[in-house]
Amino acid sequence: MKRVFLLTISVIATLFFVSGCTQKKNNRVQSGNGKITITATIFPQYDFVRAVAGGSRQPFADKVNLSMLLPPASESHSFEPTPKDIITIQKSDIFIYVGGESDEWVNRILESMDTRNMTIIALMDTVDVVEEEIVEGMEEEAVAEDSANTEEEAAYDEHVWTSPQNAVRIVRSIADALCSADNANADFYRQNADDYIAQLDELDAEFQAVVNNAKRKTIVFGDRFPFRYFADRYGLSYFAAFPGCSTETEPSAGTVAFLIDKIKAEKIPVVFYIELGNERMAGTIAEETGAEKLLLHACHNISKKDFENGATYIDLMRQNVENLRRALQ
Repeated sequence: MKRVFLLTISVIATLFFVSGCTQKKNNRVQSGNGKITITATIFPQYDFVRAVAGGSRQPFADKVNLSMLLPPASESHSFEPTPKDIITIQKSDIFIYVGGESDEWVNRILESMDTRNMTIIALMDTVDVVEEEIVEGMEEEAVAEDSANTEEEAAYDEHVWTSPQNAVRIVRSIADALCSADNANADFYRQNADDYIAQLDELDAEFQAVVNNAKRKTIVFGDRFPFRYFADRYGLSYFAAFPGCSTETEPSAGTVAFLIDKIKAEKIPVVFYIELGNERMAGTIAEETGAEKLLLHACHNISKKDFENGATYIDLMRQNVENLRRALQ
């Protein structure tokens, strides 16, 4: 089914490309307003662009036409683009995506387009990536029958933005792209990027201070674990039901029992869950252990209410600072 879906998307993308390939005008000219057209697949890069293109001095919309493909409150790992999304990508001056296995559909679409006048940023190309790991007690992804006899490729963790220091590198790449596409406003973008990076450095220092003053260095998730880069940055160990990009949602009784025993044995005060997910497992573990159930936001996506209220990566991560403090006390 996945192969059929990807083939269908490729055909659709080709049709849209053929229909528009005779017009080689720059997208900024086509838009008629002189603004850069930027498309981000998910929330983190969307928010980073907002910061660099607007900062605290003016709305980002004054300089760029920015869109996010993933609708608020949607699951990022199961996203399927519509024909309208494909047109949006094709009209972009700058297109930003994650670049991992969950973005296979992106590669098929880009292969079907003339991208010579498009700047493409894959977040995983901007940082040092690490492989997903299976820690004690964690359930591995089920292997499909048709791939059971093939050589297994390394699965790299896609959630590179969860480390504020990785976010710094991503923001610099975005700023470079904006400056190149709109050189007349390069100083504006550079200043905004510098201001935002200072906030990210401050955020990084806050997390480090929490860890430095903590009683413990272990966190537990009754959920998937998309925080590998975060844990590596601050020297945290962790236990979780599934790796970050797992499509599994229902854990085995053995996995739940392991996490319950781990919390009881180490007197861990908090069990985490991630945003927009199923909190049932974390709730069960909390009831059995007396641990507090708290959110650690991975910033994949945000709720419609948060999106409409202008919530930012910095806002969400500052909430994480406080919840991490409670988990490590």
